[in-house]
Amino acid sequence: MKKVFLFAIAIIFFNSCQNDEASADSSFAMKSASADYSGYPATVQTVSGNITTNTTWTNDRVWEVSGVVRVIGAKLTIQPGTFIKAKVLASGATGVLVITKTGQIDAQGTATAPVIFTSYNLLDGNAATKATPGDFGGLVLLGDAQVNTGVTTNIIEGLGDQPTPSDFYYGGTNNAHSAGALNYVRIEYAGRILDAATGVEINGLTCGGVGSGTVIDHVQVSYGRDDSFEFFGGTVKASHLVSFAPDDDNFDFDFGYTGTINKAIAIADTTSTHSLSGGNPDSNGIELDNNATGTSTTIITRPVISELSIIGANSIAGGALYENAIHVRRLGQISLTNATVTGYVTGIRFESPSLPASSARSFLSVHAFTNPILPVGTSLGAGSSPASTATVADSWALTQPFFNIAPLNLAGATGAFKTEQNWTNTWTKFINF
Repeated sequence: MKKVFLFAIAIIFFNSCQNDEASADSSFAMKSASADYSGYPATVQTVSGNITTNTTWTNDRVWEVSGVVRVIGAKLTIQPGTFIKAKVLASGATGVLVITKTGQIDAQGTATAPVIFTSYNLLDGNAATKATPGDFGGLVLLGDAQVNTGVTTNIIEGLGDQPTPSDFYYGGTNNAHSAGALNYVRIEYAGRILDAATGVEINGLTCGGVGSGTVIDHVQVSYGRDDSFEFFGGTVKASHLVSFAPDDDNFDFDFGYTGTINKAIAIADTTSTHSLSGGNPDSNGIELDNNATGTSTTIITRPVISELSIIGANSIAGGALYENAIHVRRLGQISLTNATVTGYVTGIRFESPSLPASSARSFLSVHAFTNPILPVGTSLGAGSSPASTATVADSWALTQPFFNIAPLNLAGATGAFKTEQNWTNTWTKFINF
C-alpha cells in the first residue's frame, strides 16, 4: 500500500503542474477488498423474476438481485447513489441483471454518487469479509442492432442455460436501438462462468446488438471474473470507460461491432487473477475477432477507438502474466487514434488473416518489453489514412509504481486524457486484493 500512496501523490503533483485550474485526480488511490463500504442503507430489497412495468430502484435501500432478473417491455430507473448486490443462491449462482431487447435501463449516477453494482461481501457490515470476482453476476444489455451472424435470434453468451431462451436474443436491423442510459456506474467483482472449458461466460458489462441510441458514459468495471467490457455486434457509442484488473480481457469485440469508443483506460493489477489458455497467458488489453472462425461477413468487426490508454505491468515478469496489449485476429479490424500502450510483453499483435493494412492507426505510442509490435514484414506506419506515427519509449514522464514504469502522460499528445485530464475524478474506485 505504500507504493499506492506514492502513486497517488505523484498523480496529484503532476496534474497540479499541468493544469492549475483542474482539480487533482486522486481517484487512483486503492482500498482493501476486505473493507466494506460505509454509509449504505440498512434496508435490503430482493428482486427476482421479470420486471415488466416501469420500476424505480431508489437509493434508500440496497437492491439484491436474485437469480437472472430480466427487464422486458419496461424501463428500470436506478437513482444516483444506489447500491446493487447479488443474492447468493444454493446453486452458487449470483445475480445477473438483463435488459432485454424490449427493455431499457436508466441508471443515472453522478460523479459524487455513482450507481454501484458490487460484491455482497462489501455490503454486509463485516470488515473481515473479502470480495472476490463473481460475487455479482453482471449487467447485460441486449438490442436489435446489426450483428454479422446473419440471424436475429442470437442467444447472449453465458445465459444459454436459462429457460425461455428468447428473453436473451439479440441482433436485428435497428442500428439506432436504445437500451437506455448508463451514466456514472461502477460494476465490481462481476462475472458468471457457465462453461470454463469453452469460455462461455458473462462479463462485467455485456452488450449484445446494442444500438447507437444507447448512452454508455462514465462506466468502470473492476475485478471481473471474465472480461470487463464485451461488445457482441451493435453500433453503440461509449465514452469514459475504465477497466481495472479483469481476469481476462479489458475490452472484447466480436460479431461485427462497429461502434465508437472515446476516452477509455485499461489498467492491469498483477495481484489479480489471470486467465490461461492451454497453460499460457490469455488476458489482453483488447481482444478483437470478426467471428470465432475468422470468416468474411458483410459486416466486419471494426471498433473505432480514440483516446485510449492500456497500462500493463511494471516488469517483464509482470508483463508475462498477460498475452497482448492489443490482439486483432480472425479477420477483425481496428481504428486507433491517440492511443498509448505500455507494460505488456507484446504491444500490438495482428494475427493473420487480420492485417495492419486493413486497420487505421494515428498517433500511437507503444512501449512493450520485447516489442514484437507487428508481424514480420509489416511496419507500424502501414494502414489507411490518416498516416500513422509511433514511438517506442521507455518512459513518459510520470511514475506509476504499482502499475508500470513506462508512464502515461496525462497531459500528453496521446492517451485517455488527451483532451480531458481529470474525467476519472471522484466516481471511480480501485480496490486491492
